[in-house]
Amino acid sequence: MSTQMPETRPSPEVISVRIPSRLELLEMLDRVTQTVCERGGLDNDTCSQITMSVIEAGTNAIQHGHHRDASKPVDITFELFPDRLEISVHDFGPGFDLGEVNGDVTSPEHLLDARGRGIFIMRACMDAVDFRFTPAGTVCHLVKRRASPPR
Repeated sequence: MSTQMPETRPSPEVISVRIPSRLELLEMLDRVTQTVCERGGLDNDTCSQITMSVIEAGTNAIQHGHHRDASKPVDITFELFPDRLEISVHDFGPGFDLGEVNGDVTSPEHLLDARGRGIFIMRACMDAVDFRFTPAGTVCHLVKRRASPPR
């Protein structure tokens, strides 16, 4: 009698950070993100794309989710899988209507807009960007696939 073992998936390495909603702390988040990327063996270009996206998500959480209220924390979780890096940025704000966000910021009617490029930048840099809106707040979920290791 042969017993098959269930397929096990590798657990990710998880790194979590909680920061008060203060814009000056984004520099620290930048450093943590760079360290996670280096730990995952990601190249400089990929690391820059991820860091830019995490900073944009953190900025949105602080400015729009919490209206810069430092008493409200922003939780950032990095999950380093063998094939990808997933990042969740969670704030306790009510969320927003994605349809109200500037669509194509490169179109003539939006070229001079002072704001509204963050989601566009995240989507350009990451492989997947989603938002979940719940009574517990808003989560921006970012995914970047890792290049296959050389054989």
